[in-house]
Amino acid sequence: MKTLLALNTDLSALPSTDGQAPEWIELIPAGPAVTGRDGRTWLFDELAQQLVLAAFTARAIDMVIDWEHATEVVAPQGMPAPAAAWIDKLEIRADALWGHVSWTPRAGEQVAAREYRFVSPVFDYDDEYRRILRMVSAGLTNKPNLVLTALNHEQQETHNVAISPALAALLGLDATATDDQAVAAVTQLKATATARNNEQPSLDKFVPRGDYEQVVLRATNAEQALATRKAEEHKSVVDSEIDAALKAGKITPATVDYHRASCSEQAGLDRFRDFVKAAPVVADASSLGQRQPEGTSTALNAEQQAVCAQFGLDPADFAKTLKSEG
Repeated sequence: MKTLLALNTDLSALPSTDGQAPEWIELIPAGPAVTGRDGRTWLFDELAQQLVLAAFTARAIDMVIDWEHATEVVAPQGMPAPAAAWIDKLEIRADALWGHVSWTPRAGEQVAAREYRFVSPVFDYDDEYRRILRMVSAGLTNKPNLVLTALNHEQQETHNVAISPALAALLGLDATATDDQAVAAVTQLKATATARNNEQPSLDKFVPRGDYEQVVLRATNAEQALATRKAEEHKSVVDSEIDAALKAGKITPATVDYHRASCSEQAGLDRFRDFVKAAPVVADASSLGQRQPEGTSTALNAEQQAVCAQFGLDPADFAKTLKSEG
């Protein structure tokens, strides 16, 4: 009975407000197997849910609810098939398909008065899996057997209908692709995704995260150590070049800091070397060598040297004593 009412939803059993027709109705019961009262079965699994919602969105037009499936039965013969309501939104709730309904005044009154109690869906499905592919319409009815007959009629018309261009583009198919091809494409996509998720990484191409981070740390430390050593070696070379330039009188002590800053990079050091080669002497070359500046000499005259010899004094200590007293 649950399946019977699901395929032929009892509108009077659905929630309503102040005796009004319900805003949401169940169109397809929860699957994956959906069985009719005559024993026929359709598939409404997760893939079917996605296809039905995608087809409704791509169609971009409200789905009609009529009386006694007039849209599918009498409209093709040129007879009137007025709308009883329009479904403007579909949702999956607990694996069942629900539709949001905007009733016409006459149909809303009939449903509220229980003049019509059931609504039955019309849908396309594929021959191989009997998977529901898209919603076509729905009809108000009080005759469950007529509903099943109407469903049979719709399904037998064609199953290889072309899908929407938007859905075909998303699946990488031609605009003329059929629903069967769309089902096959989606099935393949799911199978590929599942296979990739289950793949084990190859150890000749991937390493554990901890090992990778350790290698990166070691490489970073090595780079930092190399950079420090190169900086120290460069500084030593710069100091040597500047000292040589000072001794040659090519630069003055006042410009040492400037030239050292200019030589912070190798290119600057190369320019400094070229400058020193071409620069004239601008200061007297340093000739101090190991000599001490004037006033610090330890030389003694002959008389002072004689005193040191007579009393056994160290000439250097005696010179320091004379300097401190003088």
